[in-house]
Amino acid sequence: MEHLTRDLLPKHLAIIMDGNGRWAEKRLLNRIAGHQKGIQRAKEVIQACRKIGIGVLTLYAFSTENWHRPRTETGTLMALLKQFLLDEGNELISNNIRLKVIGAIDDLPQEVTEILHHLMGKTTDNTGMILNAALSYSGRSEIIHAVRKIASDVSQGRVAPQEIDESVFSSYLFTAGMPDPDLLIRTSGEQRISNFLLWQMAYTELYITDTLWPDFAERDLIRALEDYQKRERRFGLTPQQRT
Repeated sequence: MEHLTRDLLPKHLAIIMDGNGRWAEKRLLNRIAGHQKGIQRAKEVIQACRKIGIGVLTLYAFSTENWHRPRTETGTLMALLKQFLLDEGNELISNNIRLKVIGAIDDLPQEVTEILHHLMGKTTDNTGMILNAALSYSGRSEIIHAVRKIASDVSQGRVAPQEIDESVFSSYLFTAGMPDPDLLIRTSGEQRISNFLLWQMAYTELYITDTLWPDFAERDLIRALEDYQKRERRFGLTPQQRT
């Protein structure tokens, strides 16, 4: 951590937490054991990011496509999520972390939704870090949701079509008011973004590691951040224009 430059940290870090099932299978365990270990790793990474000084952390926890998994697995995942929220709620409050959810929260079990709303309300004034939990999330669905809201506002005269630009469009997304991700970490070696923050990641730096999520420790997080701090981000400009 001593090798990190605070001014060069990503303001918004996004993580695709991939590899729980493969981690379990390699150890001849059932997939649920991998998800349990993955949740423990998420707790550790959240605290590490808070300690390091990351302003916004978005974790891709459950996609809309994940609903197509066996019902026993999705049911267990929801139970694990509920327990995580019950266990970690006070930690979020005491560590000044604000919880937000991006995704179709109403698709989650009612008891999980109620706990999420409660924690979002309890942490709404926290200023240390924003934790975005991407739950029942789809990047394409988010864009469609934004388009529908814009269309409704245009039809009711609240927005003029000629006023719609990138800034206005971004204000209709789940991440409204937050910076776009500076860095995306994907574990398990898969080289795709899996329908995650499609609009927001136009210029996000990608860091892909073969490490499976349950093995992704604080040292791996530091390594990713050190790699990020060595990069030159030009946003389509020449190096001379960026100086």
